[in-house]
This record gives sequence, C-alpha cells and structure tokens, in this order.
Amino acid sequence: MRSLTDSLEGDRRLSMLKVINVVGARPNFMKVAPIVDAMKRREQQFTPLVVHTGQHYDAMMSDVFFRDLDLPKPDVHLEVGSGSHAAQTAAVMEKFEPVLLAQKPDWVLVVGDVNSTLACALVCAKLGVKVGHVEAGLRSRDRTMPEEINRLLTDQISDLLFTPSQDADENLRAEGVAAERIRFVGNVMIDSIFKQLPRAKESPIRQALAIADQDFAVLTLHRPSNVDNRDTLERIIGALEEISERLPIVFPVHPRTRRAIAEFGFGERIERAKGLRLIEPLGYLDFLGLYSHSRLVLTDSGGLQEETTVLGIPCLTLRENTERPITVEMGTNTIVGTDREKITTAAFAALNGSLTSNRHVPPLWDGNTADRILDALQES
Repeated sequence: MRSLTDSLEGDRRLSMLKVINVVGARPNFMKVAPIVDAMKRREQQFTPLVVHTGQHYDAMMSDVFFRDLDLPKPDVHLEVGSGSHAAQTAAVMEKFEPVLLAQKPDWVLVVGDVNSTLACALVCAKLGVKVGHVEAGLRSRDRTMPEEINRLLTDQISDLLFTPSQDADENLRAEGVAAERIRFVGNVMIDSIFKQLPRAKESPIRQALAIADQDFAVLTLHRPSNVDNRDTLERIIGALEEISERLPIVFPVHPRTRRAIAEFGFGERIERAKGLRLIEPLGYLDFLGLYSHSRLVLTDSGGLQEETTVLGIPCLTLRENTERPITVEMGTNTIVGTDREKITTAAFAALNGSLTSNRHVPPLWDGNTADRILDALQES
C-alpha cells in the first residue's frame, strides 16, 4: 500500500511539466533565458531542458551569451554549424528527432524566427509533441526574408502561440488561427533587459572605447539584403560617413558584414571615416551597456527595435519594413530603408529630439512575460 508521502510525491511528478527549450542563434538566447530562469524558480511545476542546435556556434555568437544571461549550460548540443537554409534546417531536424524521442517532453518551446525554430517545430508536429512558439504572430509581409517564412510556418504548426503585442494577435486571427491557440503574454526579451541592465551598467566598454563622456551612436548591420549587395551597402556607408561627422558611431561588426566590406573594397573608405569605429562583436552585457547609453541606434536587427523602444532611445531601422510595427506606432523606431538622404535626415531629426516626443512602452512589456508563458502552459 502506498504511503501518503509516496502518493503526494507521485501526484507532484504527474503535475510537473518537462519542457525542452530550444536555442539556436544569438537572438534566441535573451528570449529563452528568462523562461528557463522562471522554470527553475518554479521547480515544483517545471523540469526545464535546454537544447542548443549550434546554429550560432562560435564563442562571441553563442558561448558568451550563455554566461552573460546566466543561462545554464545546454543539456544537449546538436552542433549543426553553418550551411545553407535547407542544409541547416534539415540538419537540425535530423539531430533533434532522436533527442525528442529519448526525452519525451510534455512541451517544446521554440522562440523567434531562425531556422532552428522552424526545424524543431516541424519535428514536434510530425511526432505529435506539443510545441509552443514564443514571439508568435509577427509579420513583415516580405516573403523574400527567410525569417518571414520561418514565422509563418512555425505559427501554423504550433499548439500555443505566445504573442508579444496585440497586432500579432490580429495577424494570427486574420490568418484563421483559432483564438484558443493564441496567448498575448508580452515581450519576453524585455524580461532579460530589466534583469540584466544593472549588471550591464557596470560594463567597462564605454571607458575602453574612450566614449564614456561623449554622445555616440551604435550601429548593427548583418542582413544579407543590406550587406551582400554592393550598391545597398555603399548607400548605407555614405549615410554613416555623414552622420559620423556629427557624433561617433560604434559598429560591432558581424562576421558576414566584415567579409562583405573586404570583398567590395570598402575597407579604406571606412578607415577614412574617423567617426566610424569598427569593433569586434560584443557579448550581451557589454552590448547592452554600450547601446543603453547611446543617443541613437541604427540597425537592421529585429530585437533592437524593441529594446530601444523600452529604453527610450531613438532607433532607425535600415530596412523597408518591420515585423514589429508596434515599435513604430508606439515606440521610438523609424523605418528609413537604405536611401542615404532618408537615413541622414532621420538621424539628424532624432539627434535634435523630434522623433521620440510621444514615446510609449507597449502593453505587457513589463518584465513578467516568462511567468505568463508558464501559467499558460500549466493551463493547457
């Protein structure tokens, strides 16, 4: 006969959810870290596992982020490495399937819009394992972006769709997604900012760059549509030359962008732009410590549009569209494309303070999104 203690322990195990949290590329880490942290705080309810696909696999694109975000060492590392979209997606699927079969989780959480996100969601759908998509419902309406295809397909096959903003809910409803699959939880990446900002302020990065006592801008640039096209990259560089005459621009250079600069012969031209300072990629804390003190951010990234909105920093997005329109409608983001004059005009307007006067932080971007995600998992 089972004792009361054994019975209670058995009931506890039955109520506990085993969840695989998938990370693959740099943008995933700051979204998964708060979720894993919340699961560890609720250890009577959740058993978290971290699976790293290895889509980003070098120290500055991966390892340092685990350390900076207090994300535990992955329980499983698939080590897929680089490759074409097809090869990388197929490799993740092939290596993730046996992990799923061995671990038998209650849920798998995938985040964002990278190849690993879609690949792992596909494996789950085919094996009948429940999958939740964190940061669901975002749409750029540009199907030339590989990320847009990943978003659309992942949302179609996921069981629960955790949205960061109400426009994402509207997108999903317009696509015929049943209301019971949609959960508006807020932006989990903001959880990371609120937790890590005090540590980031202790970073010596501004002192190391000798800009601690002056205004500066920060640039990130990595999308193939911007850096793989010579004319496009030249237009952007032209705008940067002009802006950098007004204030220094610190540019942590993505490996892809560094290769393009060399291939197109722009190295000497950039060296002549004294205000344009190229540095190696930074870890999460150093980068947050840098851009959180900047006057202006120029980027083709998605996450920075959201982070600058919460921090109240003017952001110029060097793309023709965004999957995060809430950052334009409510936040500090302006879409400027790649036209030199449009970029410089917007930059000088931002520096004059005319772009962020009516800034608002979107609803539920409050640092508590991870717990809302866990509550939804328990209710489902």
